[in-house]
Amino acid sequence: MSDPDAELRARRASSFGGQASAYARHRPDYPRAALEWGMSGANRPVREVLDLAAGTGKLTEGLAGLGRSVTAVEPDPGMLAELTRRLPGVRALPGRAEDIPLPDESADAVFVGQALHWFDLAPAFAQIRRVLRPGGVVAALWNHDDESVPWVLEFSRLIRTGVSRGFADPDRRLRADGFGPFEHARFAHAHRRSIESLLATVATHSHLLVASAPERERRLAEARAYLESVPHAGTGEFDYPLVTTVLRARRS
Repeated sequence: MSDPDAELRARRASSFGGQASAYARHRPDYPRAALEWGMSGANRPVREVLDLAAGTGKLTEGLAGLGRSVTAVEPDPGMLAELTRRLPGVRALPGRAEDIPLPDESADAVFVGQALHWFDLAPAFAQIRRVLRPGGVVAALWNHDDESVPWVLEFSRLIRTGVSRGFADPDRRLRADGFGPFEHARFAHAHRRSIESLLATVATHSHLLVASAPERERRLAEARAYLESVPHAGTGEFDYPLVTTVLRARRS
C-alpha cells in the first residue's frame, strides 16, 4: 500500500525544477560568516568544495566567492540548467546525494544548502563521507524566518511548513556514522524584499508548488493581506529578517 505522506514528500522534493528561474531570482543567499564557520570545522585546508543538491547555485556562488574550487551536484535538470546558465564557470554535474558522482576523497568540504531534509540520510552521509578527505567537514545550512521579530513570526505562521525546521532546533541531535559530533550555530541574515518579491519567494516553497491553484491563491492572498497591514513592510523595499542555521561535523 502506498504511503500518502511519503508520496507528498516526494512530490515536494521534486517540485522545484519547473520554477527554477523564479527560485534563482527570489530565494535568499547565505551570509559569508556562516560559510566561513562551516569551513572552519575541517582540520585540513579547504580548497575543493562540493555543493550537494546545489539547486540554482545560491550557495555555490557564495562558496566560489570565497575563492574555493566548487563542484555543484544537483538532481533536477531544470535547476541544474539554471545553475549552469547563472554560473558558467562552475563545474556542475547531475547527481543525487545518495549516489554522488565524484571519486573517493576528492573534496575537503561538502556543503548542503536548504536540502538535507530531503535526503535519505544514512546512504547520503555514507556517500558524503566517501567523497570527503580525512579531516574534511560536512556543513548543512538553512535560511528561516527570524521569528524573534513579532511581525515576522505572525507572517511565518501563515506561510510556513515544518519539513526543514526540525534540523534548526538546537535540541535535535543529528548523528552520522563516520562523523564526529555535529555542532550548531546561528547567524543573523536579511533579504532585501518588497511585498511582491517576498510573495514571489513564498510561492517557490514546495508546499505551495504542489498545492492546487485555488489553495495556492488563497494562501498567497492571506499572506498579501497581512503584509499590507504591517507598517514595516510598507509599499517599498525592506530588509526581511532571517536566521541562517548551520550544522557541521568533521569526517573521522
